Amino acid sequence: MKKFSVVLAAVLFIAGMAIIAYAEHERIIPYESTFGHYETMPMVGAGDLRHYITSHRPYKTDKEFALWPGKGKQYKGTEPHGSLLTTYVNERALKSIKSGKGMANNSIIIKENYAPNKKLVAITVMYKVKGYNPGGGDWYWAKYDTEFNPLADGKVKGCLTCHGTVKDNDYVFTGKVTGK
Repeated sequence: MKKFSVVLAAVLFIAGMAIIAYAEHERIIPYESTFGHYETMPMVGAGDLRHYITSHRPYKTDKEFALWPGKGKQYKGTEPHGSLLTTYVNERALKSIKSGKGMANNSIIIKENYAPNKKLVAITVMYKVKGYNPGGGDWYWAKYDTEFNPLADGKVKGCLTCHGTVKDNDYVFTGKVTGK
């Protein structure tokens, strides 16, 4: 009977931990959208962000995403992102760009990085999360390969070092987002 109690306690403990892990993984951060309904945003993490921009709100087809204003597809880019770029922004980022007051919390910028032969080589993402990284403009950075496997994410030193040179433009190179 004692052995059964120990095994039962272990099973319950493991099941409890699995439930807690699943609940933490599925946690989402709500915000009230500009249209007056509630939207969900991904947690900080390469997996959640990938799911959001490829399945929940596919950036190429979802009405929430648009091309960066004034930029077409495969415009001239610079390294380390690539010779050609296509940049998408979510609704929150688009409104921020137009306001000129910097990027609002929950802004997402997705950059497709192309080689000179127009072959997609990587996807890089900036996601603004209030309180995540105050020393880096609260930006969370992610880089994926062409199959959306994470290559780097978080407070990526290379991203912070380079984008830190445009700190006064909220760490954004693509276009002016402050001081309009």
